Parts: sequence; structure tokens; C-alpha cells
Amino acid sequence: MSASSIETIVNLSKRRGFVYPASEIYGGLGSAWDYGPLGVELANNIKQHWWKWMVHDRDDIEGIDSSIIQNRLVWKYCGHEDTFNDMLTDCRTCKKRFRADKLEDSQCELKPSKHPGEFDKCDLTEPRPFLTMLSTRLGAVADDEDYAAMAYLRPETAQGIFINFGNILTTSRRKLPFGIAQIGKSFRNEITPGNFILRTREFEQMEMEYFCRPEDAPALVDEWVENYLEWMRSIGISDENISLYEVPEDELAHYSVRTVDVMYRYFPEREDEEKQWDELMGIANRTDFDTRAHSKKSVDEDGNNINPESTEDLSYFDPHTQERFYPYVVEPAIGVNRTLLAVLMDAYTEKETDRGENRVILQLKNELAPIKVAILPLKKNHDEIVGLAHRIRKDLSGSIRSVYDDTGSIGKLYARQDEVGTPFCITVDFDSLEDQTVTVRDRDTWEQERVNVDRLREYLSDRLE
Repeated sequence: MSASSIETIVNLSKRRGFVYPASEIYGGLGSAWDYGPLGVELANNIKQHWWKWMVHDRDDIEGIDSSIIQNRLVWKYCGHEDTFNDMLTDCRTCKKRFRADKLEDSQCELKPSKHPGEFDKCDLTEPRPFLTMLSTRLGAVADDEDYAAMAYLRPETAQGIFINFGNILTTSRRKLPFGIAQIGKSFRNEITPGNFILRTREFEQMEMEYFCRPEDAPALVDEWVENYLEWMRSIGISDENISLYEVPEDELAHYSVRTVDVMYRYFPEREDEEKQWDELMGIANRTDFDTRAHSKKSVDEDGNNINPESTEDLSYFDPHTQERFYPYVVEPAIGVNRTLLAVLMDAYTEKETDRGENRVILQLKNELAPIKVAILPLKKNHDEIVGLAHRIRKDLSGSIRSVYDDTGSIGKLYARQDEVGTPFCITVDFDSLEDQTVTVRDRDTWEQERVNVDRLREYLSDRLE
């Protein structure tokens, strides 16, 4: 079982401290969200899991963390200044703006049951390009008229990798094929963001650029699709909620000759199955577009210099074939927000208690769970029980993320920990003071076992692997 709708996860997230509306005490800010105590732990666990899988467990990937603000020329020569646009349409009646190719996903301001343009009072303008890069100004005396001071908040993390290709090639002594991975924030001035954390103006990406010989790129796209499907299974995303979408040629980004989108069933409540899906990630063959675009020696078909302002050449010399060429790039890019939402939706389940009550359980993979173990005293005003519970928590804290909680009855505490995905609960009771054993309860099975305090770390470590 998975969540029946995004709204189910929205309610859970606010109630239990995964995600809050940003700037809530001032009325909020459209499509901006803050990660709460549990949300930040889950997001960090996803990122750490990805980094280990992508960088540490492979011998052909390096890591990087590039600046959010880059020289404006980066965005000029990669084509984003000219092509990073959505088609915008205004409604002259309600004064709202909509993305022209996503009208079916928007609501008419005057009649929410209709899409923009379907209501007879709608008066939409002709679509026009809208630059989706967020700009800023640099310098103490910069103003809106100072074009030289203009800079952009990066709309993708990839360009920071491309412009450092030469640096990493020199310092790491890598040979093709190899990849460069990065986790970082990106920003896009979306016209109509929405659907909780699925589409926001500020988001975090886990991106990798895999540099290779041109003839190897087509097969590598398929290889990385399979790699990612396997990784998604490893973090608890089920195959039945995943589908592949071959992006049509007329929808490809300007740098891509082929892109495969991995789609997730974010909207299971929709009757039309085609509308249940949205993009989780994409794997693109970017060809040598970026390595050429940022190189001082690259030329176009007419022999003209593509980039007269770069100071470096990003071509690669193959010592085996004695060839020099611009590497092709295969790019798997996945968002932290969208991954976290998919993980929550797939982990969501409900189970009936002996009393016939429905209880929410987040069956998160152990390595992703924000809290691994909760230590619960049977009696919160009994000094010896509380003292032992705190001692156990302190003993475990060095290697296992654990919390102490005495804010309710044992039944309510169990229910709370089930709902936030904690794999194990430890109950310290009166018998614990006599025989130094505690009750360990499993989140998924609700089975309980008495375990000696001295064996707890070993017992839990084995089961949390």
C-alpha cells in the first residue's frame, strides 16, 4: 500500500514535522517549503545514500561542490540565456499568469473547477517567452540598470561541473570514461509552481555528468536508466509506481539528442491514469554540447569560434588512440525534493490494531529513517526507569540515531513512532530494573522481544543494516 494522494503526505508532513510551509507566520510564500526536524534528517539520509552509491561505491566518479552564483558568461555560452524560457500567458480578466503548455494542470481563478481558457470569462493573451532563471545583482553600488553587475542563481548544478572539467581532469588524473557528481541547490522562476514539494522555485539536485567517448554515449543512457531503477528499489520506491518516458524529439532540451524521463505516480487519485504521473528524474545524452560551449578553441560548422571569451579548452586527449576530441556527456539528474516525496508516498501504509483502529505506518528503509530507535520509559516520573532510559539513549547515540520520548502513554508513543517511520522502539519498565532487559518492538511486525541492555547495540546494529 502507498499513499492515496499527495494531500495525505502533506497532512502527515505538517503534523509530524517533515515539511512546513515557508514563512508561515507571515502568510507563507508560494511554493516555498521548510524541512522540519524529521524532514531534514530524511533528506540528509537520502543524499548520503545517493552519495555513497554514486561516489564511494564506484571507482569512476569524483565529487564536487560548485558555487551557486557563477560568472554570467557561463549561462550565456551554455545557451540558457536564450533558451531557458517557458511560454507565459496572462488572463486579462483575473490578472493571473499561467504556463501556456500546462493549462490543464492549473485552475481558473474565477472558476476553480475549470482550467484557464475553459471559462467563458477567461481572456488569455497570446503565449510569450518568459526567462525562468532568477537574476540578482552583485556589488555594493549595483542597481537594476547596471547590466555588468547582473548574475543568475544557477538553474541547474550541471554547469558548475562542466566548467571544472579541466580542473578535475588535471588534479585527479582521470581517464575516460568517468563522472563528476554534485549535490546542490538550484533555482528556477517557475510560472506556476505547486503540488507541494514536487515543483518549487528553490530545489536541490543530485546530479552526475558522465564523460565518455561519443560512440559510447547511447549505450550509457540505457545503462544509467537501469542503474537508477535499481537504486530506486534500494530506497523503497516500488516498480509499480515507476514508468519510463522517452522524451519526443520536439520536447528535448536544446543540449540533448535523447532523454529518458523516469516518471513516478504522484497522483494516484486521478481517474485518468496518464495524469497520475510526473517526472522524478531524467537521463540525458547531452552530446559534446557543453564541453564545446565552454572551450576557447571549439568552432562551429562554418569554422567560427564558438566561445571567444573562455580561457580554457575542454577537449580530451586519449593517450591510447592519440586522438583529441570533446567528450560526450550522459547526465542522470534527480531532485532531492521529488525523491523524498516519492519515498514518503511509497512508505505510507495503514494497519489495523486489535481494537479495530487504523494506524499509519511509514515503512521507510532503515537507512533512510530519520530516527532509528526510540527509547520509551514505561513510567516517566520514576527516577530509576527514566535514568536507565537516558543511559541507554546515551550509549546508543554515538552510532545509532536515537531519541528519548516520555510525552504520552506507551500505546500513543508506539503509534507516533510508527507514523514517523522509526524501525525500533525500546521500552524500559520495572522488570528492566531487576534483570537489565528491555522490550524491543519492531515497527513493521509489531513483534516484541526482551533483550539484555548490554547486547542492545549489537542487536540493533545487526537489524538496522
